[in-house]
Amino acid sequence: MNFEAGKRVSIILGGVLYAASALSQDYPSRVIRVVVPFAAGGGGDVVTRIVMQRLTNSLGKSVVVENRTGGSGIAGTQVVATAAPDGYTLLQASATNIAVLPFITKLPYSPGDFAPITVLGSQPHIVVVPVSLPVKSIAELVALAKRRPGEMNYGSSGNGGPNHLGTELFKLDAGVQIAHIPYKGNGLVLIDLVSGQIQLGIMSMAPTLPHIKSGKLRALAVTSPGRSPVVPELPTVAESGYPGYEVRSWYGLFAPVKTPRAIVVKLNEEIAAVLKQRDTIETFAAQGVEPGGNSVEDFTAFIKSETERWGRVVKAINLKIDP
Repeated sequence: MNFEAGKRVSIILGGVLYAASALSQDYPSRVIRVVVPFAAGGGGDVVTRIVMQRLTNSLGKSVVVENRTGGSGIAGTQVVATAAPDGYTLLQASATNIAVLPFITKLPYSPGDFAPITVLGSQPHIVVVPVSLPVKSIAELVALAKRRPGEMNYGSSGNGGPNHLGTELFKLDAGVQIAHIPYKGNGLVLIDLVSGQIQLGIMSMAPTLPHIKSGKLRALAVTSPGRSPVVPELPTVAESGYPGYEVRSWYGLFAPVKTPRAIVVKLNEEIAAVLKQRDTIETFAAQGVEPGGNSVEDFTAFIKSETERWGRVVKAINLKIDP
């Protein structure tokens, strides 16, 4: 490359970098829309609204949450996949949209259509059994299941959800046979757990804790990598004999893949600051949620590990569903 050509390349690159910097400084100049592809009131919706309310205050521009339901989260996810990559249409997604559905059904989008920004928050699950079941630890549960192969049942909120695949992962690790009964929602699972109609549930923490505190259910372990500050007396499944076992419902923020890097980084930094605010931490704690705020690179690596984890489970149980 001669001197004049090199000079032209340098000028072009300098112009690109300047434009990216200016874009980041001017952003946002109008309302940002965050699409939640599930109904209002769910865990991801609640977490997203908590964060976006505070992000509105810090950015000085409105950040609105829009629920777009349908097709197990596919409809709302596709809206963002085809949106302009300008930082004004974002997606709140979870393992279901990004790391599970690609293995079990044909999608109109690819996980590669999205640029990871950060985890907003996550919730560990809790392993519970009816008080009538004569087990008080994970070891005792596994021993009973091995003595009674195929006789025990567990419930979940539906095929492909975190408590379904989380229990299937536990079954693979423990080498036990426990039949799956899918329900239309966690509330129905809890009813049959309390009554003893089913023998096991790996459930979201917030709706399950009241039943534990009232003595209607017995908690055996939590599914996070470390003990939960909400129930510090409970061991993890990993320390109960299954190292590496981890199941969390996480709620992440994504942009269309061609969104400028400067905007993605700015959103990451602004959200990380929001998640460090005392009132955010306290509000999350009341919901049993742990704040996120990891870097773009760490979130990208986390998604890769989640995809590998759930891909292995889906293939092992040969799960296929129609959205």
